[in-house]
Amino acid sequence: MTIGVDDDESAFSPLENNKGLAESWLRICGRLKGEVGEVEYRTWLTQIALGPIDGDEITLLLPTRFLRDWVRSQYGDRLSELWHSEIPSLRRVELQVARPGDPAPLQVADVAPASVTAAPATEDSTAGTKPVPEVRSDLVTALDSRFTFETFVVGKPNEFAYACARRVAEKPSSVGFNPLFLYGGVGLGKTHLMHAIGAELVRSGNVSVAYMSAEKFMYRFIAAIRSQSTIEFKEQLRSVDVLMIDDLQFLIGKDNTQEEFFHTFNALVDAGRQIVVSADKSPSDLSGLEDRLRTRLGCGMVADIHATTFELRISILEAKATASGVVVPGKVLEFLAHKITSNVRELEGALNRLIAHANLFGRPVTLEATQDVLHDILKAHDRRVTIEEIQKKVAEHWNIRLTDMSSARRARNVARPRQVAMYLAKQLTSRSLPEIGRKFGNRDHTTVMHAVQRVTELMERDAAFAEDVELMRRMLES
Repeated sequence: MTIGVDDDESAFSPLENNKGLAESWLRICGRLKGEVGEVEYRTWLTQIALGPIDGDEITLLLPTRFLRDWVRSQYGDRLSELWHSEIPSLRRVELQVARPGDPAPLQVADVAPASVTAAPATEDSTAGTKPVPEVRSDLVTALDSRFTFETFVVGKPNEFAYACARRVAEKPSSVGFNPLFLYGGVGLGKTHLMHAIGAELVRSGNVSVAYMSAEKFMYRFIAAIRSQSTIEFKEQLRSVDVLMIDDLQFLIGKDNTQEEFFHTFNALVDAGRQIVVSADKSPSDLSGLEDRLRTRLGCGMVADIHATTFELRISILEAKATASGVVVPGKVLEFLAHKITSNVRELEGALNRLIAHANLFGRPVTLEATQDVLHDILKAHDRRVTIEEIQKKVAEHWNIRLTDMSSARRARNVARPRQVAMYLAKQLTSRSLPEIGRKFGNRDHTTVMHAVQRVTELMERDAAFAEDVELMRRMLES
């Protein structure tokens, strides 16, 4: 339940009469400060006040809703763990916005100093030069050990991005590859490749790497402004050999943070350091970013990751199933690859759920069990899209007659939309190629194959055309 401040004094002991609770909170503050560092602790955590304890629940109070939400999202789990280590019977830590009359924050004067993780020394360090600023652990995000090049499944939609990422990992700051800009839809592997680059570079032992999301970059920048430590923030980030920023689209509309990122970008590139950035769109399509920043982002290597093909989804599922040690029949893998097409992350999650169910109950994985265990996911992906609906939407979008979809006309302004409709019919329905061909004026299945291949090639070359086709897909799926 959510705990508020009760007017009945018997509901909890006042803080000044509960010395043991206050001492526990002091110890927790000390551990937090040692973990997150001086700047972050002073910016976000010193304003927490110790509220009431009611049975197995305790309340912590913050002055604003923004601070409450931030602390809850970033430190909620850790606060719960630390309180449980102090009071094992405590089961819940509730964060609330303080009200007039609530306790004031404790002034913790004896908290341990911040912990700092030094960046590996570079080979060209010489005596008498200015020491390289350390990269604080609270300014970067740890790399995920699961995301390596070895665990990345390569197929036609992502092979170019994979090759570029490999090149950067082997030879950072290579001509033409700095910055490396990866873009694509949600769950297609951008973050995986960034972590893989970082893991490969860290493994070499001679490169300092900083990886963080654009959101974290913004919050750290705000924290530095509030604590009047912007110079320290700049020096720490500009001392690394490789800076990786994930989901850059988050900075759209945040002018001051864009400004800081732009100067950090220039400082690193001018010093011969590597930049790796990811976003959901190409630099030229990120409207809302400053022109000078978009231009700089596009001056290196831009690599897109396309939507997965059926064959790639099967390969991903086979690799994950083999790694799990659970036998998953080919029919089940094909079923999942057909049903969950837009997001690799969700596809892997569905397989993990299926494998966990098999392990927990000791039952084999079958098609029937798959439909039962994943009924909610499959329902969400149950695309009741018909070929007729696809033809109608495409005809409206390209302003042609619906009858042109099945006519013999071969003019380009008719043939191209017809090919797009065939492509979407292959992507969004379970109909076979001959069945699709019959819906388009009894055309042969090879005509449908050619249409799918042609549209795929055009999407790779023409960003505007790809955006049109993707818009059609989203409209039909919704």
